[in-house]
Amino acid sequence: MDREMIDLCEVNCIHEETVREVRRQMIGEDTALALAELFKTLGDPTRVRLLYALMKKELCVCDLAAVTGASESAVSHQLRVLRTHKLVRFRREGKVLYYTLADNHVVKLFGQGLEHVTE
Repeated sequence: MDREMIDLCEVNCIHEETVREVRRQMIGEDTALALAELFKTLGDPTRVRLLYALMKKELCVCDLAAVTGASESAVSHQLRVLRTHKLVRFRREGKVLYYTLADNHVVKLFGQGLEHVTE
């Protein structure tokens, strides 16, 4: 069997009621774009390692660099990307910025993704 044909139905039949029901529930373009951007942000191994470290403990840039083996400037750049997408937040203590995951949604999303890939 042709590999391209494996994912195709053998007959062309549209289940009209099912299609109508799903279309009524379909997410909008803006939501789909935002979700795609979120997953694109999670598609970088350095950012994934930073999120994993922050899932374990609140850390400053220096600590994150030491944990991940990346330079402080690389960590800082990736944290800016994660902040822009509201995945991390920080608090200032004197001259030090401490980062943590933004909220429980990020903890759940990351935890479930990790569980999925390690099953």
